[in-house]
Amino acid sequence: MGKITIAIDGFSSTGKSTIAKQLADCLDYIYVDTGAMYRAITLFAMRKGFITETNFDTQALIQHLDKISISFKKNKETTKAEVYINGENIEKYIRTLEVSGFVSPIATVSEVRKKLVHQQQQMGQGKGVVMDGRDIGTVVFPEAELKIFLDASAKTRAMRRYQELLDKGDDITFEAVLGNVQERDRIDSTREDSPLVKAIDAIEIDNSEMNLEDQFHIILQLAKDRIAGRI
Repeated sequence: MGKITIAIDGFSSTGKSTIAKQLADCLDYIYVDTGAMYRAITLFAMRKGFITETNFDTQALIQHLDKISISFKKNKETTKAEVYINGENIEKYIRTLEVSGFVSPIATVSEVRKKLVHQQQQMGQGKGVVMDGRDIGTVVFPEAELKIFLDASAKTRAMRRYQELLDKGDDITFEAVLGNVQERDRIDSTREDSPLVKAIDAIEIDNSEMNLEDQFHIILQLAKDRIAGRI
């Protein structure tokens, strides 16, 4: 059976990675979490002091990009792919609201995007891949056989993210999470390099009032239809 490339784009906290992982597991495809790759570089920049609340030394970050090696390794216990930077497992450090607050500025740097897009394209050369992000269907894989664009209201997305952080034990307010979501939307949609836009041939799905099971079955059927067309 022929394999395809599945590109899932959309705003933050729309559940892109969740559905991408589900599809990859069901179809026995490779899942690539591009958001984790940007978060990895963000964490690197934070640790080096290249980005703070008051300053962003883009040139220092650019000069250190060739010193950053990002990879994914499957956790044998959870069977989930976790992100590594220069050999260190940083999965538990990249999901905080602090890192979230700096991801979008980092992603506006053309040199960062160029480095990661190149890596992502290499990962998907053999097809049989599910990749989620903000420019997968428009920049990374414009020829992807199936493109999905996920959307939901800002308040709905903020509530999902807020609940996730509470479950992890983070001390955070809903207002802070909502503000972060809205600011990320603004930056992602207005950046000069590869802004977040829906690909012309992408199928848009608003999951504000949709549960995960229904969403999964809808998108899985879309994938099966495209795969059948490759036979």
